Amino acid sequence: MPQAHDLSLEGKVAAVAADPGHHFSKPVQDRIVLVEGHGVQGDAHAGAFVRHRYLARRRPRRPNLRQVHLIPAELFASLAEAGFEVAAGDMGENITTTGLDLERMPLGTLIELGPTAIVELTGLRTPCVLIDRFRSGLKRQVLSSGDTGPPFKSGVLGVVRAGGMVAAGDIVRARLPSSFRPLPAL
Repeated sequence: MPQAHDLSLEGKVAAVAADPGHHFSKPVQDRIVLVEGHGVQGDAHAGAFVRHRYLARRRPRRPNLRQVHLIPAELFASLAEAGFEVAAGDMGENITTTGLDLERMPLGTLIELGPTAIVELTGLRTPCVLIDRFRSGLKRQVLSSGDTGPPFKSGVLGVVRAGGMVAAGDIVRARLPSSFRPLPAL
């Protein structure tokens, strides 16, 4: 289990993306607006209650712990080594970061984005069959084979605790909680 001193706590926003429709990939934008308790303004997954299509059919009044999807750009380099071309927004993330090992951050970590926005991490993004529909064999690449580290490498999910505009080039800072609990799969 990683310790706080093992984690980089500062990075940058590499890209931002949003899509009003439920599509696997999201088009990259110049900027996005995070809305407290809601998510990314104009994105299909924004809202106080779960918006993920499968989960919403089963329990539509469940709180939305998946308002924002963040992914480390470093994942794209490792996928490229395995022969997969993946770019910002391709895996449905809203925010692509550099310099942060997001999947190793503990539950409740606060991610400060730009001058005012804050996202609280709620879980690991669980890879589903749609990843293989996007690129055949990709799901296998984002599953961890070792006993250490997170079980998935497909980003993290969170809820917006403070709103604001976020754009590529913005500074990202992580504030760790006092206790270290691994992120659950969502």
